[in-house]
Order: sequence, then C-alpha cells, then structure tokens
Amino acid sequence: MNDLIMSNPADLSATALLALYARRDLSPVETLDAILQRIAERDPACNAFRFVDADGAREQARASERRWQRGEPCGLLDGVPVSFKDLLHVRGWPTRLGSLATSDTPQPDDCPAAARLREHGAVLLGKTNTSEFGTKGITESALAGTTRNPWNTAHTPGGSSGGAAAATALGLGPLHVATDGGGSIRAPSAACGVFGFKPGSGRVPCYPPAHSGTLFHVGPTARTVTDAALLLTVISGPDSRDWHALPYEDRDWRTGLDDGIAGLRVAYSRTLGYLPVDPEISALCDAAVRRLMALDTIVEEVDPGFGNPAPTFRVLWDAGVARLLRDIDPERVALMDPALPDAAARGRDVDAVAYLDATERRRELGVAMRRFHEGYDLLVTPTLASAPPRVGEPWSAPHCLPFNLTGQPAASVPCGVTRAGLPVGLQIVGASHADALVLRVARAFETMCPWPLWAPHPSSTTRQGDQA
Repeated sequence: MNDLIMSNPADLSATALLALYARRDLSPVETLDAILQRIAERDPACNAFRFVDADGAREQARASERRWQRGEPCGLLDGVPVSFKDLLHVRGWPTRLGSLATSDTPQPDDCPAAARLREHGAVLLGKTNTSEFGTKGITESALAGTTRNPWNTAHTPGGSSGGAAAATALGLGPLHVATDGGGSIRAPSAACGVFGFKPGSGRVPCYPPAHSGTLFHVGPTARTVTDAALLLTVISGPDSRDWHALPYEDRDWRTGLDDGIAGLRVAYSRTLGYLPVDPEISALCDAAVRRLMALDTIVEEVDPGFGNPAPTFRVLWDAGVARLLRDIDPERVALMDPALPDAAARGRDVDAVAYLDATERRRELGVAMRRFHEGYDLLVTPTLASAPPRVGEPWSAPHCLPFNLTGQPAASVPCGVTRAGLPVGLQIVGASHADALVLRVARAFETMCPWPLWAPHPSSTTRQGDQA
C-alpha cells in the first residue's frame, strides 16, 4: 500500500484509487489534478480526447472528496475519472459523433452508461475521439483530426474507439466507455496494448439507438480486467429506454474473476477458416494459446465452420447509414466524409426482401455459433489479422465483425509486441450471455502473463521487444 501512496495517481487503477480514497490516503481532487496534468503532457502527441471538461470534473471531484471525508461514498466509482467516446450522450456536453455535420448544442440527457456512472459518483472527464459516426476502422475526422497510436505515433490506434484505447494506454484516466459496432472496442484495444471488452448483446443498455441497431454494443476499455469488470458492473445497470436490453442482472462482475479456468474446452482458430493472417501475428497468438493450455484448458485447433459474413454485415450496415443520413440536410451531408454518402446510396438500394435475407443469414450465423459452443466453451482467435498500419491507411477488423452479428461477448487481451514494436491482441469469444466466463478467462491470462500497463511515452516512435 505504501508503494501506491508514493505513485502518481494517474498511474493507478480504479481499484487502487478506491482503496486509497477509503483510507483517506488520496483524494479524488488529487487524482483528477494528476490526470489533467498527464493529459496536458501526453495527449498533444496522440489526440485521444476531443475535449476535456476540466471545470465540471473539478466540481464533481470536490463533491466526491467531501463524501469520502464524511465516510459516505455514493457508489462503486465515487471519485474515479471516466471518459466517454464521442458517440455517447452526456448531459451538458455536445455529442459531435466525429462530424462537422453535427451540432455543438449540449445534450439535455445522459445515455444509460453516463446516467449510471453519475449515480455512482464517477467524475465525468470528457469525450474521446472517434471516426465520423463510428464508421471507420481508424480514428480520424475533419472535426477532431487524427488520433495516433501511443506505441508509435506514425501508426493508427485503430477505430472507431481509437481515442478511448489511446487514452487508456497513455494513462489519461483509468476507465473509458467505448462502443463496438464491428470491432470498434476490440480492434483499437489490440492495437494499443490494452484490455477491451464487448459485452454480449443487451448487457449494457444503449440509448438513443445507434444507426447500426443491435450490431452496436457499449463496453469498457481499461488497463486491467478487474477495472473493466468494475466499470461493467455500473454501466450494465437497468435503463427502460432500451427495449432490447437483457433483464437486469444484479451482480458484481468482479465476482469469480479469479476462480480459474481448468477444464474449459477452447477452440483456437487463427483464420476463422477464411481470413489471411500475418505470420508474426499468428506466432504471437500461438504462444498465447500455449499459455492458456498451461492453465489446464483443453485446446483444439478448429475453425467455427461459417463462411465470411462480411456481405451480410455490409447490407445491414449500409441500410443503417441510409437511415442515419435520411433526415440530415444535404448541406450538412456535404460536410461528411464521402464514404458516408456512398454507403447511404448503397443502403437505399437495399429493398425489404434483401434486408430480410440479410437478417435471416444473421440468424443462421447465430444458430451456428450456438451449436458450435455446445462443444466448446470458448473460441479464441487473433483480434486483428495484422499490426496497425500507418496513419491514413484504411484498416478493418474482420476477426471481430462476426461476433457483432451474433451478439456474443468478446474481449481482446494484449498478448505480445511485434518486432516493429506494435502491440498484438488475442480475442476471446464466449457463448451467448457468457460474459462472466470471457472476463474470467481474460483475468486468468492477465494473471499468468501480465501485460505492460503503459505504452512508451508518445514522443517515442518505436518500442522493440516481444512478450511472447
């Protein structure tokens, strides 16, 4: 504990911060000051935040400090700074969605995650960057500029939650709420060497609905699995505005994290049966799977048996973009990345029969995965097929995309660093509603193979080494 007291608060996990608050060895104001200083020092090189509400956060931190001094914290995250991806509404802040076409009018209401965090006393820090409307696998927009990878600023952090992942890797706050419509939590988490979790469909209520419908998930990005589980415990609270949400499960998602994984049946697929993978990525993931085997899991190399679902995803996605742009003035549409109007044009060509056909193919994929998980508790894959490219180059996450269609819980854990110094992630996919199991396996891997909590300082351009 004395080591924690001597640490910079910006270096501490949410779990450690809360322990120090309870002992009155640290205050939420001191924590916020350290994080704001860290943002001032490190974020200019990476551009993870679209904006920081320093004044509002200080007011909340002072209120939290008074509660802790009275011994009356108001929730599980009282005084812990949390950021939000700029696709999510936070009362009093504009939601710009990474787009010049949006308004800077402050939102009147919180999204469900922000409402629950406010109830639990969290310090709402600011908005992290996203690609325009969250529609790209990189994080850059005409509104907020380019977000860069903390491990090598010449490279992308991925997207569309690249701001949240970069902020996590830089220590710009311990907890970050992100979104995943086709890999957007898992891909940048892998690219930035942090933990990211896409909860199962309906686990975290979402409002207003995303243009991508039930492909869209809200979830945590954090430096540790325990912190992510703590954040999930709060943001999975009930909210009647999302009629797709699962019945509320009153539980602490940290419970059982350290129960071990011996005897679990794990399927390992490098390619999902149809995707090329960089040999260096394969080798690092192979080494990570051997570590899972050392924890007495039963691992079999097997593909899940479905074909490439990208065409199905594209129909549903393009139709959603067409719906998104339908009510936006042409003058504002003209301010958008041309890829968005192009997707909307394709979406307008999708008739009702074609849309229902895509919905049926999605159903078939979901059924196929449910049958697959009758034989395997987990499916493990590379999170990404290649290391993050240089800034400006297109990128996607085809290993992640199928599990937005099926709605399964899935996480990315850091599992190595390439010879060029860029992180690699291992994707852990659970059966429907098996969120707790995915978190438990991620925690077991973290315990056996701790990952670096920090990227190199953003003034560095490379980091040599290999964890595997």
